[in-house]
Amino acid sequence: MQHSRGFPGKWLLPALLLALLAVACSRASPEQAVRAQVAALQAAIDARDAGEVEALLAADFVGNDGIDRRGAKQLAAAVFLRHRDVAAKVGPVSVELRGETDAIAKFSVLATGGSGGLLPEQGQVYQFQTGWRLVDGEWKLLNASWTPNILP
Repeated sequence: MQHSRGFPGKWLLPALLLALLAVACSRASPEQAVRAQVAALQAAIDARDAGEVEALLAADFVGNDGIDRRGAKQLAAAVFLRHRDVAAKVGPVSVELRGETDAIAKFSVLATGGSGGLLPEQGQVYQFQTGWRLVDGEWKLLNASWTPNILP
């Protein structure tokens, strides 16, 4: 097969291999990937998308009071129905890796909800501790516990 002048055919395969290597090397670290999933959870809440919230949860997810994956989706849907405007503002996230496939992420969340006015009608700060597991190449939320911050 002949190539037209100027087409670097003999360089194509090495260039593609280098590009693939660069992409592979630039993959997010596990800590960055967990942080990205926390941000994706915040985005799903801000978008009022209970299905996307559920998609970020592991099949065997467990939350406060034993809430499971289905219950978490139903809770999110109920909150979205109750409040026209819902937002979750996540504070700094600390991530602690536990081996290659498990991580703990801790962060605070300012959760607000309202009927669409200028200011939210309800708001509460919560402290979250979350457990994450790498499942088929994607970090999934395995467990979560949250407690409200009580101001003195």
